[in-house]
Amino acid sequence: MTQRVELATVMDRLAVDEVVTEYAVAVDDGDWEAYRQLFAPDGRADYRSAGGVEGDAGQIAGWLSQTMELFPMRQHLIVNRRVRFGLLEQDRGDTARVRADYVNPMRFAGRDGGSTEPDFVCGGRYDFGLLRTDDGWRLREVVVQEKWRRTAQPRPEPAAR
Repeated sequence: MTQRVELATVMDRLAVDEVVTEYAVAVDDGDWEAYRQLFAPDGRADYRSAGGVEGDAGQIAGWLSQTMELFPMRQHLIVNRRVRFGLLEQDRGDTARVRADYVNPMRFAGRDGGSTEPDFVCGGRYDFGLLRTDDGWRLREVVVQEKWRRTAQPRPEPAAR
């Protein structure tokens, strides 16, 4: 590889990583317009393994908007990102796949403020498919593969003395 090709690859990796980060931030902040803008025109997402829906970016943004009202506190942690670039119709490496693990602590709305622990934590793997467009890298596909979840258990009352 030449230095120019290596630099282009590094720049693409950074740009793809930025899209994944912006995805997490848009969901955590409830910025559904930013969420929709991360997707290519034909982009889709599939949250069925986590009890959700599958559809185009607009449909998913609408569903997330309603669902995330239950969780005013949420923080996606997307880690172990593996990026692979591919060719689209013998083009110049205009597709990418990212497989990344996630942990997502969330807190239900309406809690009394006594506890600061999350009420709901889930984890699994994302599979992102990206496409280079005239506007930069965009999501063509997001598939959530939830592997586990935990809900807060009521704490036992202290024994009376």
